[in-house]
Amino acid sequence: MEIGPYIRLHRIQQEMTQAELAEGIVSYAYLSKIENQKAEASPNVISLLCTRLGIQPNNESDETIREKCEQWFRMLFSENDKNEMIRIYHELNQLLYDSHSSENLIMFEIHKIRYFLITGEVDEALKQINKLAEMADTFDSLHQFYWYKFRGNYSSVNGEFNQAMRMYRQADNKLNQLDLPENETADLQYVMAVTHSKLRNTLEAIEYAEKAIAIFRKNYHFTRCAQCHIVLGISYRRIRMHEKAIKNYNLAKHLGKLNQNKQIIQLTNQNLGYLYSTIGKREDAIFHYEEIVGDSEVLLFERILAATSLIRAYYSNFNVEKTKEMIEKSLELLDKADDKETYQLFYFITYTYDYAINRNKGKFERLVIDEFIPYLKKHKDYANLVIYSNMLAEHFERNNRYKESVKYYKLANETYDELVSL
Repeated sequence: MEIGPYIRLHRIQQEMTQAELAEGIVSYAYLSKIENQKAEASPNVISLLCTRLGIQPNNESDETIREKCEQWFRMLFSENDKNEMIRIYHELNQLLYDSHSSENLIMFEIHKIRYFLITGEVDEALKQINKLAEMADTFDSLHQFYWYKFRGNYSSVNGEFNQAMRMYRQADNKLNQLDLPENETADLQYVMAVTHSKLRNTLEAIEYAEKAIAIFRKNYHFTRCAQCHIVLGISYRRIRMHEKAIKNYNLAKHLGKLNQNKQIIQLTNQNLGYLYSTIGKREDAIFHYEEIVGDSEVLLFERILAATSLIRAYYSNFNVEKTKEMIEKSLELLDKADDKETYQLFYFITYTYDYAINRNKGKFERLVIDEFIPYLKKHKDYANLVIYSNMLAEHFERNNRYKESVKYYKLANETYDELVSL
């Protein structure tokens, strides 16, 4: 890292203005030129600026710090003990600012974005992005690759998939300028496949997942291979190539078992359950959903998703006792949720069927009409909007309220047309 950007980074870290740093040493205009590599300052000026910042300009030889940084960077891209990753982060944070290792510091600062996303500190990730944006114009090609990639990760976490794709493409454009390990290329191709899938660019999702899986397979990265197979399974389901979808899901599940990865296994069960439910094989769907609900090692979100899927499946099979049993299970799991907003959809689903199965018409209508359907419209959840508009229409039809029934059948049909056009 050049001395100008190095000084700039430390100045920003210390929340010091250019005028404050330059006072009595150089003009702040000249400092700006130094920081932006438009002027080469004398060793004496550099020494005075570094002294004011409390840093040393030349400490590039700390091999221990470099190796520890590389170890930590690798931990951010594979499954590791999160507590160990956090411990090394704090250790590095102290080491880098005690030693003022300019060679490693900027990469560490950029990788903090990824770290904060992994630890769920999304606001901190944004603060880090905003801080580094002030000096992004000084980044070399390697820095830019990670800068764009992690900004794409941030946008993905926030559901801004078009913006994420723009960032990933910028990172992809840097690849031909760099000599990176194959797994780095494959990781970018994988997140691009996922993002294309979120945007429903199905053919592109297949293309990038196939590229990534070819590299991960060669390097025996079974978890990543499994994740790519899941993307392929979703993509083939969307274009109604159900046999290829099932094959990819089963390959993912097999790799999950080889790697003893419960999350992969149950994610494939979730997707297999959904596929079988869409093609009318409800018993097969129920089998896969039940495997998830009963597994206490699976993430809470996945268990609640499976529980609400089972509620719908049992209700469709007219199995009243099992529907009630699964409503109780869903409410039990929802009680464990800290962030109620994240699970709002599942509350709506659970109580919709609770009121329906117990024939509480007033509560059912008020919930679905006044809260649930507006929620689905707001979040553009077209698939669920079709399901629950139809459910409401059927309810009105059974109760001879045909005008209201027609209204919601119409909404379901219009929403289905919108879904098909995506």
